[in-house]
Amino acid sequence: MKHPYLAKLVFPLLCAGVSVSSAYAQGVGTVSGRILDEKGEGIPGVTVLVEGTTMGGSTNSDGTFSIQGVPSGPHTLVVSFVGYTTRRQPITVTAGQNTAVAPQTLAENTTLLNEAVVVGYGVQRRQDVTGSIATVQAKDFVPGQVTNPEQLVQGKIAGVNITTGGGAPGAASTIRIRGGSSLTASNDPLFVIDGVPVDKGGISGASNPLTMINPNDIESVTVLKDASALAIYGNRASNGVVLITTKRGVQGEKLTVNFSSQTSVSRPFKTYDVLGADEFRTLIEANGLASQKATLGSSNTNWQDEIFRTATSFDNNISLTGNLGKVPFRVSYGNLYQDGIVITNNLKRNTGSVSLSPVILDGHLRIDVNAKGTQLENRFIDNGAIGGALFYDPTQPVRSSEAQFAPFGGYYQYLTAAGVPLTLAPGNPVAALRNTNNTSDVKRFIGNVQLDYKFHFLPELRANLNLATDLSRGTGSTINSVTDFGNYNSKATNINQNGRYSQYKQDKDMKLLEFYLAYAKQLGENSKFDVQAGYSYQDFVTQGPLYLPYRFDRTTLANENATQTVTGYYDPFRYKSYFGRANFTVKDRYLLTATLRNDNTSRFLEDQRHGYFPALGLGWRIKGEEFLANNTAITELKLRAGYGITGQQEIGGPFDALPRYVTGRSTVQYQFGVDANGNPIFVTGLRPSASNGALKWETTTTYNLGLDWGLFDNRLSGAVDVYERESNDLLANVFVPAGGLSNQLNRNIGSLRNRGVEVAINASPVRTEDFSWDLNFNVAYNKTKITDLGPQQENFPGYLVEGIPGGTGTTVQINSVGFPNNAYYVYQQVYGQDGRPVEGLYVDRNGDGTVNEQDLYRYKQRAPLATFGLSTNFAYKKFSLNAVLRANAGNYVYNAGNGNLANFANANTSTNFVGNLPVGIRDTGFRTQQVLSDYYVENGSFIRGENITLGYNVGKIFREGSNLRLTAAVQNVFLITKYKGLDPEIFNGVDNNFYPRSRTFTFGLNASF
Repeated sequence: MKHPYLAKLVFPLLCAGVSVSSAYAQGVGTVSGRILDEKGEGIPGVTVLVEGTTMGGSTNSDGTFSIQGVPSGPHTLVVSFVGYTTRRQPITVTAGQNTAVAPQTLAENTTLLNEAVVVGYGVQRRQDVTGSIATVQAKDFVPGQVTNPEQLVQGKIAGVNITTGGGAPGAASTIRIRGGSSLTASNDPLFVIDGVPVDKGGISGASNPLTMINPNDIESVTVLKDASALAIYGNRASNGVVLITTKRGVQGEKLTVNFSSQTSVSRPFKTYDVLGADEFRTLIEANGLASQKATLGSSNTNWQDEIFRTATSFDNNISLTGNLGKVPFRVSYGNLYQDGIVITNNLKRNTGSVSLSPVILDGHLRIDVNAKGTQLENRFIDNGAIGGALFYDPTQPVRSSEAQFAPFGGYYQYLTAAGVPLTLAPGNPVAALRNTNNTSDVKRFIGNVQLDYKFHFLPELRANLNLATDLSRGTGSTINSVTDFGNYNSKATNINQNGRYSQYKQDKDMKLLEFYLAYAKQLGENSKFDVQAGYSYQDFVTQGPLYLPYRFDRTTLANENATQTVTGYYDPFRYKSYFGRANFTVKDRYLLTATLRNDNTSRFLEDQRHGYFPALGLGWRIKGEEFLANNTAITELKLRAGYGITGQQEIGGPFDALPRYVTGRSTVQYQFGVDANGNPIFVTGLRPSASNGALKWETTTTYNLGLDWGLFDNRLSGAVDVYERESNDLLANVFVPAGGLSNQLNRNIGSLRNRGVEVAINASPVRTEDFSWDLNFNVAYNKTKITDLGPQQENFPGYLVEGIPGGTGTTVQINSVGFPNNAYYVYQQVYGQDGRPVEGLYVDRNGDGTVNEQDLYRYKQRAPLATFGLSTNFAYKKFSLNAVLRANAGNYVYNAGNGNLANFANANTSTNFVGNLPVGIRDTGFRTQQVLSDYYVENGSFIRGENITLGYNVGKIFREGSNLRLTAAVQNVFLITKYKGLDPEIFNGVDNNFYPRSRTFTFGLNASF
């Protein structure tokens, strides 16, 4: 058989051979070498290019490379790899020879814009990301005594405002990403820990669910902020997503033991300013009635000094990282004991974690196993005791040896002549703390197994299966001693019938199954695409018994039921979701990301439970264009644009859309006869509960425009984002007209808009062998406006929110159309010629000749308009110095301590006791309360020195490969503010019984072997 096509094929092959031979004759050669990491090991997959040409390739498994056909003469090799600093190496090629390049070592650089970053359901090169994403690595975390994970990144990320709820150990933090998107529905972000979306709610017995995660186990925190990045999580992503990645073993890593220990000492940074005993005594003697003067004592007691203390904390952690055969692993144990600065308050935490990351089947199957367990013990305090310390008469002693005080543990108390508690009188704040034992025991387990399989017959196709669970168990009780003043029992025949006991128990279970297929394909040298589609099922169950509190000796008291468990509750809800995403990269500079998620929630009725959440992200990597390709000053320049819709349904309980009956307990009881002792027998009935079958998804539409940039090999880099977020069908719990089963109901009522700008700048002004200096600065501006609250009656001012002391049902904030959410709703104070506020005189704003509720106006807001963060790190040889500063601007605080107590009525209208006054009485001289005066709404802008840490790296100890580092840190270093109250950083904007933040000194060591 003849093959005429062979001749046609042989001819061009011969020509090609002649051409190649001719080329070599004209002067070309080969370049070869090896790329190493800082440990001296070869790095596979490194890109090596001859600058100005298309010649190049990638390194083999041992880090070697070879580039043929390189023209003779001088050239520059460009060596780059994700997560490492790009290296440029001059070479000279000799014609017809192999030019061997000395081994090149790449240094890690996690600040580069092309680093690998965690995104929803996977990772991406940062240069391919089209959404607004910020990542903080472990080396950049806020140091010092950190109890909760969110404190690690406080002040580090533009647009992420983290407000700690006071100085109590493990106190809950409020996290707002770009201002939040809802009115009374949840504004908390979704937390995803090692690929597991965890329960956003808390567990009974833990003030902060994140306290159950040991910060020492965390490797990185990534925040997804715009819809292009968020929509893959759909139903719970309107308020942002926080991805937490924990530490794990690395293939080939030697066994390493790491031990860290910190000891901290804390004192109140600031206490409330109230009158001292001498000034208070003088005031009462000059202005009080005879009955009030007679109650004064002879002591000089600073009640805040009595309830506050110097507190100590001990935080110890140990971890082992290495390989069992070829299985990378990490195991850790942590123990924290932290005393609060209020007496009797403390927290104990024990944590353990295990992670395994084997890769089997010739690298085709990766298995990630993560297990984290925590046991937490709390002893809480009632913050009312802090308010009690402000109000209690400073002329009275803490304890007294008089016989009448013996039934109260020897603590001084206000008593009648009969030795029983005086009606309406406050209790001794020290006794209230000592006589109350409010404790909890909480356990939590988070675990998952994730299988990622790369098909043998089609390596571009991967299947990922994630099975996870999140289990929490919370129990607790409150015991009020028989000597407790506030629980004195008038029916008791002996002291042992005083006191009170209550308990609670709650179980929370979460189960997760997620599966997706992902296909990635390289198209030529600089183009690629990847697509994925998946399914998610998540099941939540919250349950527990309901208990009634009881007296200690309840069986001797009339109408007391000896059976304490009255009923239980079982609250399940489920999500079922389908999601998909496609990423396209063309010529390494034109980027597209498209996402769609379909969510279904059991919270809504069948016709309302489906939600579709699409997103589109576009990117133009301008640096990749020819006119910038050889520009050495501009390292990175990328323009991003995004659009998307996310959802919200976190309000109320799981059955609020369903008509239902609930146990009436104390409200629906019917008597059915009497027992053997003649006591009535009551049967609890059922009552209908309010519901709203029209409840549906709240949706948030986001537009985002961003610019990522880097200069001078990223010595200076950053990002700028502008955005608009419009939330519609707002879910809110609001008052409804009379006639239903309740006067409040969860409804979809309106719209809210956020507009803002974010700027982040990273700089490395100095980089030398002995000295380096890094800076991070971020600023975010966010303005919120309510644009609609649905049909309302004429002259409807809005929904009143945020109660304050000083009157039953008194509120100080409002949600109104055309204004920010939670604007203050107060009277405009009139001032005299001396600059002091005139008591009871307010501006008649509507000019009708009468000052009444129609003259209340919206004044400022509680949320900051702008937030700032500044971090600086110095390193000189073995020394390092780190500092973190934070600032808020445009936030206002209602000074409830002054508004409620800074008036003479608190000192002269009581009978047989008097209450102390804040020093604010000096500025006003008010005789009565003026709680709704805008005088008490103060500017809360501040600059806070969050942390300063000095470190010294001792270096090798005992043997090679070991290291010891010592640190000393101060937290809450300084505070600059005009606010006159305790602390301007209060999320709800009302400074009332606030647990003071402490100034903490921490000494630590970190040793590795």
